[in-house]
Amino acid sequence: MRVLETLAKFCAIVAGFILTGITLMTCVSLIGRNTTGATLVGDFELTAVTAGAAVALFLPWCQARRGNIIVDFFTAKAGARTNERLDRVGALLLGLSVGLLAWRTTLGGLSSWNAHSTTMMLGFPEWIVYCAMVPPLALTAVIGLWQAAFGFGPEVHE
Repeated sequence: MRVLETLAKFCAIVAGFILTGITLMTCVSLIGRNTTGATLVGDFELTAVTAGAAVALFLPWCQARRGNIIVDFFTAKAGARTNERLDRVGALLLGLSVGLLAWRTTLGGLSSWNAHSTTMMLGFPEWIVYCAMVPPLALTAVIGLWQAAFGFGPEVHE
């Protein structure tokens, strides 16, 4: 699990850099638009494509740290063993769901590649975004399946 956590942390750091860069770009564009009337062409497109990739890049770290929302209304009074089993079932379902999402994102990327699909203003190839999303989605699936099979370990606290 240490290797998976290291990869998840790397993904989160990359996502942080991406969002920082997009935030700075947005600030420059807004300042230019409101002071000189000049704006960065395609800033909206870049924000949209990078936000999707950043969300996918944050998912592995969120799952590794058990940061997803858990609704424990019905299980608040259940024993620790019952909650552990339910958490493992939840991790299994998440792993399978995100694995399916990774597979479909791969197919979407291949379709975008074959269609030569690009953004409207900049002509940015959309398949690049898919390529950025597939590895962290697959990593999230592996982490979820690992947690379902082997538990969460004592080092991760809620």
